[in-house]
Amino acid sequence: MKNLSPRKPPKDQRERLVLLGLIELFLETGKPVGSNTLRENGFEALSSATIRNYFSKLEEEGLLKQQHSSGGRTPTSLAFQLYAEAHLKSPKLDEKETKHLKKVLTKETRELASYLQHAAETISEMTGCAVFLSSPRFDQDFVTDVKLVAVDSHRTMCILITDFGLVHTETLYADKKLSNFTIKRIEAYFHYKLTGLDKPTLTPEEETLATRFYGEAMLRHLVGTSNFSMEDITKTGFSKLLAFADFNDATALAEGLGLFENRSALQTLLQECAKNGNLSCWIGGALKGCSAIAIPYRIHQNIVGAIAILGPHRIPYRKLFGILIAASDAISTSLTKSLYKFRISYRQPQHEPLHLLEKKND
Repeated sequence: MKNLSPRKPPKDQRERLVLLGLIELFLETGKPVGSNTLRENGFEALSSATIRNYFSKLEEEGLLKQQHSSGGRTPTSLAFQLYAEAHLKSPKLDEKETKHLKKVLTKETRELASYLQHAAETISEMTGCAVFLSSPRFDQDFVTDVKLVAVDSHRTMCILITDFGLVHTETLYADKKLSNFTIKRIEAYFHYKLTGLDKPTLTPEEETLATRFYGEAMLRHLVGTSNFSMEDITKTGFSKLLAFADFNDATALAEGLGLFENRSALQTLLQECAKNGNLSCWIGGALKGCSAIAIPYRIHQNIVGAIAILGPHRIPYRKLFGILIAASDAISTSLTKSLYKFRISYRQPQHEPLHLLEKKND
């Protein structure tokens, strides 16, 4: 461990340095830290008794906790928050990792949704954390393919795939039971409507149903893409949370995974990061035993979304800060170039809710 205190620091700084040093050591080892252990790892200028006094004071302030009276101390969520805030402007990422990340994420493409999914997967792989990101709605997109899958005897799932790589699903209902053969013929009708080629031969009843299905699916898609109140959310790396020892406890795991499935909470966090305009970190509190780090990204210098990772409290914050900063730069550059090259525009959502059911006084 790097010596954080080569010379005896001023008295008013020692408590903070002791706290940061303990957290650094705990992040590396995952074990409670005792006074002698800390002294041997960068704090030789302080006696073990003095360090214990600082430990006691930090514990009273709610920054350290001790499971056993004779055991070492571990940081609380408040301590991790202070540590993260102290290092937001001092990220760590070696040059090799930076070059690799930028190489993987630098790409000019029309498949914007696929690109953002790829970016999320890459970040998740490098951080070992779950990843979620928000994005605006991109224009000039159109449906390129359709798949129809039977759900049960009366319901059919319509899967719409767009040129930008988006996937939309709609459930369509038929009064009569549909065979797989009929569904395939209706799917062929959808392809004909999209391309104008190879019109299938349908019975009058099948053509009536196919026409209704096509109109219903496309109208829903059109309305959904034209009007939206919240950013699109891309998520991945859910299972990576299982690799952390912190989530071996069933309660902690349920809380962490529950947050990842709470779309409203994820959107609120990403919106707050975009509003702040800077690298941000949240630890504990409403996140329970989790930590979230987020950073905005830009198109033409305008903030349009944010990228976030979710993990336990004991994660290498400074390294993760560096990864997110490099990823944000690469994504911002790639999206800006892609939109310019392919002449694509984008729209931000309108967050104000429509009070359609408000009672008006005459």
